[in-house]
Amino acid sequence: MTGKEPTEILEAEHHVIQKVVGAMAVLAQTLETGQEVEAKTLGDIVQFMRIFADKCHHGKEEAHLFPALERKGIPPRGCPVGALLHEHQQGRALVMGLAEAVGAYTKGEPSAKEALQKSLRGLVELYPSHIWKEDYLLFPMANKVLNPEDQKDLREKFEMVEEAIGRDVHHRLEHTAEEIERKTLTP
Repeated sequence: MTGKEPTEILEAEHHVIQKVVGAMAVLAQTLETGQEVEAKTLGDIVQFMRIFADKCHHGKEEAHLFPALERKGIPPRGCPVGALLHEHQQGRALVMGLAEAVGAYTKGEPSAKEALQKSLRGLVELYPSHIWKEDYLLFPMANKVLNPEDQKDLREKFEMVEEAIGRDVHHRLEHTAEEIERKTLTP
């Protein structure tokens, strides 16, 4: 991570998240056509979204980037920070629903496919626009208001998030995202 601006780190994580979101779209379509999907892949998606997308990525934003922006006068409510926080909460609720649906699907419960499709579609609808708002609105604004010392401080705090989660966990989940994408998007 060293040497990159904090927003570049977050953008790189977006690329990893987008792999899984793309796979979720394919899986939702697969379910809608009446086909089955691999329960392990679904479980891997839940784990990825909980740890990589939420604890690692959103954790960096919520615990460090957003407060740094607030200290520079960016309001914590409203646009963009308040709206993005609300979307993080929506994402958590959707992932929780996805986890429940995956559990029911694994047990063969009749209503599970519909709940699974709904959760997958909800995440597929949420993430592209959420990522766009961060990449094209929040991050350029952050780069304008945060000075080099602020950027250095954020980099160090992001490193602490990585250490707390476990660097090996981060790398393993990046690999999981690639596997999910490969299994889902290649015939």
